[in-house]
Amino acid sequence: MLAASFASGRTALPEAARFTREVLTAWAAVPILSEAERLTEDLVSETSDVPFDIVWVHQGDSLQIEVREKETQTVPVAPPSQAVTDWGVSFDGALRTRWARLRLPGGTGMARTADDWAGRRTSQGPGWLGFLADASDLLAGTLDPDMVPALIAQIVVPRLATWCAVYTPGSDGGPPELAYLWHADEFQIDDLRGELAEVTIPSAENLTPMPIQLGDWQSLAFPLVARGRSLGVMCLGRSGRFPDDIAQLAEDLGRRAALAMDNARLYAQQADANRALQRSLLPPGTPAETPGLDYSVVYEPAGENNEVGGDFYDLFSTGEGTWRFAIGDVCGTGPQAAAVTGLARHTLRLLAREGYDVAAVVSRLNRAILEEGERARFLTLLHGEIRRTAGGLDLSLISAGHPEALRLRPSGAVEAVVTSQSLLGVFPEAEFTADHVHLAPGDVLLGVTDGVTERRSGDRLLDDDGGLAGLLAECADLSARAVAERIRRAVQDFAIEPSADDLAILVLRAV
Repeated sequence: MLAASFASGRTALPEAARFTREVLTAWAAVPILSEAERLTEDLVSETSDVPFDIVWVHQGDSLQIEVREKETQTVPVAPPSQAVTDWGVSFDGALRTRWARLRLPGGTGMARTADDWAGRRTSQGPGWLGFLADASDLLAGTLDPDMVPALIAQIVVPRLATWCAVYTPGSDGGPPELAYLWHADEFQIDDLRGELAEVTIPSAENLTPMPIQLGDWQSLAFPLVARGRSLGVMCLGRSGRFPDDIAQLAEDLGRRAALAMDNARLYAQQADANRALQRSLLPPGTPAETPGLDYSVVYEPAGENNEVGGDFYDLFSTGEGTWRFAIGDVCGTGPQAAAVTGLARHTLRLLAREGYDVAAVVSRLNRAILEEGERARFLTLLHGEIRRTAGGLDLSLISAGHPEALRLRPSGAVEAVVTSQSLLGVFPEAEFTADHVHLAPGDVLLGVTDGVTERRSGDRLLDDDGGLAGLLAECADLSARAVAERIRRAVQDFAIEPSADDLAILVLRAV
């Protein structure tokens, strides 16, 4: 059995499909991979907007997928569109499980043993080089540190051993801890876990395979060491002695597995650091009370948390009935862009609260960016001040090379309301002049980054021929939150491919 948990949302389906590919590759079931992917898509598409689990079970001559979720509504259940040998739905309290079974080609109903695979090795010879290559590809494609031990065990059993236990370093320097255990006979896993609990597992600091005394099993512990770092131990067991060639093969696989574990560990650390840095570049919060102003912000970084983006936004109070806002885009990604993003957001807040007007703030920010020298990055920015009046909202704003800000009237009319001026970080002598805009009750101001306007589908951009203005015109009489969500969804639906650029949306509505 191999299981994984998934959050709801637009990334759920591609992540579930990737998990299915990993499972079937590990189980050498690639001939039915396309059927399994379609079945996964079929079952996942029926889930509600709640987190769910996917469980794959190897049943000898077939594979069974189970999609488990907490039932949120009672709906008719239809059979999968993909041809399956059997399917059904079961309930356990509030947990609903939809399951289906795919037959393996040439299945006999009997699970292969380690000795079966050893026999195949002597007859196939070089075929094991393909096994190692496939195992390396599978492990290299997994960047989740918690998934790697499970994949190691699934790759090993039953090819090299009857069971496999993967241990990782214990917390605070304690003994190794069992991360994943797999047995060719699933019903023996619990008993084996109890036996292993009574055994002393050698540390990964021993750089050569070591025997383990475990009942009638012939067991070997292989260290998982990569780049001089001890990452755990891979323990294998079988009913007969380990042939020298099988032990050498397992030792080779252990080195590849350790490298995959270290790569996943480093990737996870970098991703965590990037997420922390990204959070630090966003405002700590937005005003809780904004009488006369209805607002909404949307921010979605692109990619898989492996890069820090350059988009940012802010909205903060500068006094009773006055606020400042900003939405900007730093050229590039990564630490260099993050440095300019942090400089911009903190400078805007500091100078605004010191009483500088909008033009003075933008001019000083331009000089501050240029003073960064080689670390400087171009920055487009829409920055403004909002002042509540008896007849709505008065805005003073500057667009420094930023996509144009649009005003939506309750009648559905849309117009650009700000003059584009020099982007920041280019000309030291640049001067800026604020435009003044009035929002009457019901009027909406929309500001976006180029992740919206330059969303691409083939040769067409979302904002071609006034596409963004057309979308906004359909949002008359909607709340600020509804407008922001309508634009975000339109960007998502504009193309099949995930967006390669960060996205930020700021909506201000006078009430």
